[in-house]
Amino acid sequence: MTHRRPTTERLGAFSDGVFAVIITIMVLELKPPSQPSFAALLALWPTALSYAVSYLFIAIVWVNHHHLLRFAGHATPRLIWINFAHLFMVSLVPFSTAWVAATRLAAVPVFVYAAVFVLVELAYLPFERHALAQAEVEEISARARRFAKLRSSVALGTFVIAMLVSLKFPLWCFGLICCALLLYLRPEPPEIGREVARKVALNDAVSPQQEDIR
Repeated sequence: MTHRRPTTERLGAFSDGVFAVIITIMVLELKPPSQPSFAALLALWPTALSYAVSYLFIAIVWVNHHHLLRFAGHATPRLIWINFAHLFMVSLVPFSTAWVAATRLAAVPVFVYAAVFVLVELAYLPFERHALAQAEVEEISARARRFAKLRSSVALGTFVIAMLVSLKFPLWCFGLICCALLLYLRPEPPEIGREVARKVALNDAVSPQQEDIR
């Protein structure tokens, strides 16, 4: 009797559902102003800022999560529990976002907000490491693996700096967080993109030769 390894399809589907619920909770926290005026609407800028950054964060986390699951050949028990830990940290984002909005960017709530980003990144590191460990050498080179590790380390350091800066300069904290998020806008390192392009070009060059042989 052959032993079938569990695939990552259910893991990905469950994670997608959690991300969708997290975004829904954040949307439900958005409350309209009590007064029908532009001044009342502009007064909600802390809510808009925290929501926009959090939404961007959730989107980037999902994109990179989806990207990494492609390299995981099967869902090992370790990967499943690492994924649960990662999702737990991400689930704290709506709470910290609502607190920042309600207190209008007060120092302590912004500190906690940045701390959640640190926790999410700390949970993302083992998830990334475990997923890439299952990838074949042909799928991602050693150089691309080193780039991914360096990028995660730089992002973690930036989140930690943002957390410390938040106690004195809350707005600077948001700026640093956005800078760290930009590192993950493209989940694939540039090296992987060039490798894929070379493989496609090589396959296109080989195909006409095969047709001539036929």
